[in-house]
Amino acid sequence: MNNTDVEDILNGKGIKPTANRILVMKELMKATRPVSLTDLESSLGFSMDKASIFRVLELFSEKDAVHVIEGGSRALKYELCHCGTCHTLSDQHVHFYCEACKETYCLESVSVPQVNIPDGFSPHSINYMIKGICPGCSK
Repeated sequence: MNNTDVEDILNGKGIKPTANRILVMKELMKATRPVSLTDLESSLGFSMDKASIFRVLELFSEKDAVHVIEGGSRALKYELCHCGTCHTLSDQHVHFYCEACKETYCLESVSVPQVNIPDGFSPHSINYMIKGICPGCSK
């Protein structure tokens, strides 16, 4: 994906496309599963410091460009929001944290179960994390 495509995505979310934001967005687009701040810092090398990456992720979260997941290992993980109607409870999916390889997997075909909460509460998101051993580590 070229910079113009990434800029269009950012503009569509109301985010001014700066060099750092484009770099982070490209890395998120390449990711096959949710990534941590440390993962992004490693993949970006010396092109950005951790504080800059964090500021970009915070902005992306505020603008609903990423889902923020409590990743199972007490570290936040980030995944790109792939649809135009994200951040509704009905589009959120289950995640699986492998306690052996420490990876977090999206189980996009598994919807978050309906939870009945008391009147007056207004949920914005649900973090549904299953912990265990992934198929690769089970062998």
